[in-house]
Amino acid sequence: MRLIALICLVFFASPSRAEVTVFAAASLRGALDAVNAEFEGDVRVSYASSATLARQIAQGAPADVFVSASTDWVQYLEDDEFVSVLQSADLMSNRLVLVASSKASETALEDLPYKLEGRNLAVGFVDAVPAGIYAQQAFENLSLWERVAPHIVQTDNVRAALALVELGEVGYGVVYQSDAQSTDARVLDVVPSELHSEIIYKTALLSEAPDAMSYMTHLTSVEAQLVFAEFGFIAKGADDG
Repeated sequence: MRLIALICLVFFASPSRAEVTVFAAASLRGALDAVNAEFEGDVRVSYASSATLARQIAQGAPADVFVSASTDWVQYLEDDEFVSVLQSADLMSNRLVLVASSKASETALEDLPYKLEGRNLAVGFVDAVPAGIYAQQAFENLSLWERVAPHIVQTDNVRAALALVELGEVGYGVVYQSDAQSTDARVLDVVPSELHSEIIYKTALLSEAPDAMSYMTHLTSVEAQLVFAEFGFIAKGADDG
């Protein structure tokens, strides 16, 4: 009788919850966790730099949805003949800010070179990590790149750059506004958006599974936008100053 009851449980059990695997930019940690908590299903998230995740997907990593801090890495997958991007959508925007450790002195972005000693400015890798790419563009447009470059410590994602500032390992860092909102690091200056390419977070659907499609709908919903805004991101269509 117990065996029969067990068999009945297997065949007549209620449908399992949705399960979706998401690869997401490190700067989304916290905000995306909150968005996922409102999804009717289980979401497994792998956080890293957009560049690292895009390359892993191109090499066959099993992701259902990819959320990048740059449109370039979604385009990278769309251009890959072995990757099927079924749908993509712009998600939101962000700002860059200059942050400082508790021991570093106050400064504006333009005066930063006068404050730098040794290697004490943390940014994401400037040849791959979106936040690092945007930071280099900004310094180049301010004609400061050659002066700050010798002092830069590059990290494999923007949250790692923030961590160096929080720990006092470096005096300054350039990170996203949303990162700074979740830390005790001081925000010294906001990087004008006209100094770098537009910051656009973009999501890509990589699976035909109904659960993945449902998650994509949830991720691009107005409700999700409101959650992201609470964490310092900028909703689609909002004036980013």
